[in-house]
Amino acid sequence: MEKYLDKVAHYSNVYNAINKRYNSISVLRLLSIFLCLFMLFYYIKTAESYFAVFAFLSFVGFLFLMRVHSKLSFKRELTNATLKINNDEISYLKREKLPFENGIEFNDFHHPYAYDLDIFGEHSLFQNLNRTKTFIGKKILATKLLGVSSNKEILLNQEAVKELAEKLDWRQDYEALAAISNDTKQSYDSLIYWNSFKNNALPKVLIALSIILPTVFFGFVIAYFITSKTIILSYLTYVFIINLAVLGSSMKRIQSEIAKADNIDKIIKQYSLLVEKIETETFQSEKLKELQRQLGFKNSSASKHLKQLSELFSRMDTISNFVTAIVFNGTFLFNLHVLKALLKWKESYSEELEKWVTIIGEFEALNSLANLSFNNADFVFPEINSDYKIGFENLSHPMLNPNGRVGNDVDFYPQSFIILTGSNMSGKSTFLRSLGINMVLGGIGSVVCASKANIHPLPVLVSMRLSDSLADSESYFFAEIKRLKQIMDVLQDGPAFVLLDEILRGTNSDDKRNGTIEVVKKIIAKKAIGAIATHDIEVCLTTNEYPETLTNKCFEVEIKNNELHFDYKLRDGICQNKSATFLMQKMGVI
Repeated sequence: MEKYLDKVAHYSNVYNAINKRYNSISVLRLLSIFLCLFMLFYYIKTAESYFAVFAFLSFVGFLFLMRVHSKLSFKRELTNATLKINNDEISYLKREKLPFENGIEFNDFHHPYAYDLDIFGEHSLFQNLNRTKTFIGKKILATKLLGVSSNKEILLNQEAVKELAEKLDWRQDYEALAAISNDTKQSYDSLIYWNSFKNNALPKVLIALSIILPTVFFGFVIAYFITSKTIILSYLTYVFIINLAVLGSSMKRIQSEIAKADNIDKIIKQYSLLVEKIETETFQSEKLKELQRQLGFKNSSASKHLKQLSELFSRMDTISNFVTAIVFNGTFLFNLHVLKALLKWKESYSEELEKWVTIIGEFEALNSLANLSFNNADFVFPEINSDYKIGFENLSHPMLNPNGRVGNDVDFYPQSFIILTGSNMSGKSTFLRSLGINMVLGGIGSVVCASKANIHPLPVLVSMRLSDSLADSESYFFAEIKRLKQIMDVLQDGPAFVLLDEILRGTNSDDKRNGTIEVVKKIIAKKAIGAIATHDIEVCLTTNEYPETLTNKCFEVEIKNNELHFDYKLRDGICQNKSATFLMQKMGVI
């Protein structure tokens, strides 16, 4: 937190200094334009040439101040974004608030673990991890959290995350640039829609007219200045009208090309700055260097190509201004030439555009993982194996307050499946979620909440917190059966990491017990690794039949001074103590 506090102090001073200059330039800019008008007035009044010179110099000064003002405005916005980034991190680490987007739009109730493990939504894993500011960044981070990478990809990600964790300044500069882009799903979809929208090439006649008519127009202009014959003005008028008619015939094509492209030039400009930030940094890890390498294309950088595209869309915006559109298009068919350039750009770079934008999102997602590592120096990168061995030392849930977090050691070898018992509130569900969350994190190349970890990355399958679906006329029990069927189907394709919490709650005790035992037998037969939590002691006796595969673990509760005491420590064996009767008696229920 100390580094964030130092950065807040530093950027507060920088912001105040920029703000003073910004306000001063604003005043000088206003004075320069007033001075220009004042000098023009006296030039008209007196016809003294030096007033015209001063008016011209004042206008040049105004243009210069406009340029300085624009740069200061950008710096001020960027500095303010960086200041907010550090203040947000301080608030987060103090556990005052969670000021990050929660990714609820990516939630999928049919996913094997997204809902059960709180991957998305308020106080979710995504919200705690997320430092992305573009839609593609959020999308890629969400996609990573919904799957498991190959061992090779995990190791590449680990190396990249380690490097980025040390590049705090670069990460924050990148995040600030992304933040001021004000990127949205709509902006991203507009760009992808434009890129994928394939029009036929412009007719050759239209291309020829776009060159011939402006040439004729300016030929007449030159002829008029040479000859001063007024009849040439009539010819100019005719060509002007013909130009507008040609543009009118192309208007439908122009509108189709820029449909849904409002403010897209500004978004692409910010994309170009993000790409440039990647291009100009020196990286050591293999993955980051490979991503950087992909930004080179046709002897130039992706950032330059994106800036060119941004300029083209910006120029096309002139069509929205009626007067400008009439003048520019009546003289030299401005928007038709911009349309030609847009189509040429798309033809040359459309196959690369989506890849470039994806690389922006990939860096944002990796930066988010790097931020988790930076904020949690006690978290570790798990060792990766291909031997179906999974083990953690001091495992806990990464979202829990570190001051009260209780870690546990757990291994899934030689026995690969745990039957977990414990009274209510003893920590069973939290432990299962800790296992699931850390397997998800480990499976994408992130650090995990443990002091040591060794995992074989596997698909994670969970049945913990299903709900009735009124829309699908589906009961809780039927939803649970469907989830178990889903788990069995995935296990047909190979081993997976399975977590089950009190399954078959929608049926009677005998049916539940027998069903649970059969489920356990079937999933271990399919080489599943994982754990099941249960209150039924008879389920625990299954370990006697499969001592090489099953093991019993438990969380105990103690009654001290007429109060329940939970230590949340994982123990060997079957839970002996019960808390429900004691708690109901204490609260006067029974």
